[in-house]
Amino acid sequence: MFEFSFLWAFALLPAPLIVWWLLPPHRDRVESIRVPFFERVSTSVGASPSRGGAVIPRTWLQKIVAPLIWILLVTAMAGPRVVEPPIEKIESARDLLLAVDLSGSMSTRDMVDPDGESMPRLDAVKQVLDEFVARREGDRIGVVVFGNQALLQAPFTQDHDLVRAMLGQTRVRMAGSQTMLGDAIGLAINVFENSEAEDRVLVLLTDGNDSGSKVPPIQAAEIAADHELTVHTIAMGDPASTGEAEMDTETLEAVAAATGGRAFRADDREELEDIYRRIDELTPIDVTTTSYNPTRPLTHWLLGASILLALAYHLVMSIAWAARNSRGQHA
Repeated sequence: MFEFSFLWAFALLPAPLIVWWLLPPHRDRVESIRVPFFERVSTSVGASPSRGGAVIPRTWLQKIVAPLIWILLVTAMAGPRVVEPPIEKIESARDLLLAVDLSGSMSTRDMVDPDGESMPRLDAVKQVLDEFVARREGDRIGVVVFGNQALLQAPFTQDHDLVRAMLGQTRVRMAGSQTMLGDAIGLAINVFENSEAEDRVLVLLTDGNDSGSKVPPIQAAEIAADHELTVHTIAMGDPASTGEAEMDTETLEAVAAATGGRAFRADDREELEDIYRRIDELTPIDVTTTSYNPTRPLTHWLLGASILLALAYHLVMSIAWAARNSRGQHA
């Protein structure tokens, strides 16, 4: 799209005509020699002197070039520019962190895939999370994995293909065989430390109970609440499990309640998929879009054209003047 920044500049177009109408002609006074016998000289040559002045005639080229240069200068003053198509920038209003348990019990094959075949818990989680991340267009998403220790698998990013790839690379026991829930929440708090998003959410999934974190899960949740972090917890697996694989649903419910989140429980893959869809509803996609139109100014092109036109005019006139003098000398 083409536009002018200062349309009022075109009001200056008739200025030369107004000046020509209102101001008197320019008079150039020059020194002269008084000749006492001027009348006798003029009579002898048959001339009759009269009062007057020499008016320099304007050439047809000057009548064309001068108005054209003025039009170019006024158009340049108007600030012509080309407005490019808008460029949109999508900024997430939410940072979403996924915490995934990689303890030894996540290798238990008690989940069923869509074809009816048994599969490990972690594989079911990765399938569901892959679909979940794909739906979260616009969110910044990060991944934390935990076992004996909590590790940052993927920092916050809007490159969801990267997040899905990093989730696909997770393996059971790659962070140890235990379940440090409190440490996972503590790491999440640190990950959110530099987040400027208004809405900050942690989705914590585990199939066991805390194995002895440095900071107990409930205490870590209270610290998360002080940092305005919402934690949704998901307990999955066999509720009849014992030992480290025993699900501590009470602790997970307390963690969620302390931060204003929700606690869920999934006994199979379908329930797990349904939970993440419910989380979609609890945390709807929220993005802010800003756009701006880049512009390309054309003023310099018009100024350059006016300068070149003036130079060309003077060059032509110089050549014409030199040609006339050459003919006069030969005559």
